[in-house]
Amino acid sequence: MTISKNKFNGKFIRAEYSTNDKEWLFSTVDVAAALTGSKYPRRYWSDVKRRLNGDELYAKIVQLKMRSADGKSYNTDVLNAKGLIKLVETIKSPHTEAFIEWLTRFIGAEKRFILKHKDVDVVELEIDENGLVSSLGEILNGPHLPVGTVNESGIDPAELKDWWKNRSIPASRDGLRNFLESLDIVLPQELLKRSFGLSLSDQYWICPRNEVLRWEDIDFFHNDFSEDIGNILFGKHDSKDAGAIDLISPDNTSDGVLRKRWKIINGKRCLLKSGSKPNNQEVANEVLASRICERLGIPYVNYWITEIDGDRYSVCEDFITGDTELVPAYRIKTLIKKENHVSGYESYIAKAEELGISDARKRTDMMLVLDFIIANNDRHYNNFGLVRNADTLEWISVAPIYDSGTSMWCKEVPSMFNRGKDESKPFRSTHEKQIELVSDLSWLNIGALDGIENEYADILPSSVTDPSEFYTRYKALCSALRTRIDMLKAVMDKKRKIENY
Repeated sequence: MTISKNKFNGKFIRAEYSTNDKEWLFSTVDVAAALTGSKYPRRYWSDVKRRLNGDELYAKIVQLKMRSADGKSYNTDVLNAKGLIKLVETIKSPHTEAFIEWLTRFIGAEKRFILKHKDVDVVELEIDENGLVSSLGEILNGPHLPVGTVNESGIDPAELKDWWKNRSIPASRDGLRNFLESLDIVLPQELLKRSFGLSLSDQYWICPRNEVLRWEDIDFFHNDFSEDIGNILFGKHDSKDAGAIDLISPDNTSDGVLRKRWKIINGKRCLLKSGSKPNNQEVANEVLASRICERLGIPYVNYWITEIDGDRYSVCEDFITGDTELVPAYRIKTLIKKENHVSGYESYIAKAEELGISDARKRTDMMLVLDFIIANNDRHYNNFGLVRNADTLEWISVAPIYDSGTSMWCKEVPSMFNRGKDESKPFRSTHEKQIELVSDLSWLNIGALDGIENEYADILPSSVTDPSEFYTRYKALCSALRTRIDMLKAVMDKKRKIENY
């Protein structure tokens, strides 16, 4: 439930939003105090309630735990907005019309939010009942708008709406549809709305217009968060009913199709990811990519494997902090004025260099080399990018390598390994064509990869409970990895010959 305090006639009226009933519930004793100014509002409300006994309105009064002035929570009589309107007609007060006007504004404000960047007010938004941005209001701080949502004419409403929509869990995520139906939710963006849009990748969030919230009190980098969403998405159901599920979780802003969840491990924010059935190979591939990067001196996010309730997951620590944020290459791409004679590869690097990232070319080339070695066919514009300072908006660096699991033919049979031209992204359709974009390989010590196939052979069995079932596949994968390295060496030799010609 989303809690808020609101003032009418100098008095606080406690209100909580019921995610189960999708409506606001208001403390009747607070309303009585605000309307009458009574020194003994609880006694006054008790008298009113007694008179209502037997009335249809009496049956609509329910009890809910609300925090009192002493900081403790007590059962309190509450009514929804319709019930309140009937109640104020019972209470003789000169403030009745003003209260109904206040209540109408309050309910309407449920759709009105401020997009914030930490504690910076950025832009006013209206978000509909399904969690989608329906309209934009006043721009409060243009420089802090999300990257790529501004064009020459100012804010681009379509881009901002797209940015918000893509912030949520993809609708194709395994297990999501059944979960949404259990909560009577249509779109995953409603989960986003109910958790303030908070993420562990950046510092953007939405604050309801009728609430006073501070970033430091709710951000996930320093505060605990619910594990309910992660448990459910991982198939770890418990006895909670829909109304008891705590939706305040960074799992509402995690992307990708494979199951994943955030968990606090030894005080660190860590991302757990599963693989696809039956061989769960993506889990091992993440660790392989880490080991290759370590050997070649490529900045990377370290992955390891853990077991929870018999299932194996890859784990990595969040490389973003409370002061930095990840800006995916997709958002950088929206800043680029595409010229027909300039490739996407050159355009991206030029824009990154323009933003102050001097080693953008080398770091991008390092990514392409890794992806060639592991035959990564899923390096799309949303799983690489740049890091910037969330306070100063200064661009800091290229993001370290992460999210490399969909590689090493994880969804193919052994007969398809190294067969013909392997598909690639994001700059060319095959790895053979994409590696040609890399003009300088002088940094690459190919000999550092000697024996990596044997290390992969040790990693693979730890991703499943019964390695013997996949022995033949593992043997073929390790051989295919060695072949990829030999292919890369051939590319290096060819470039060297051309340079020396």
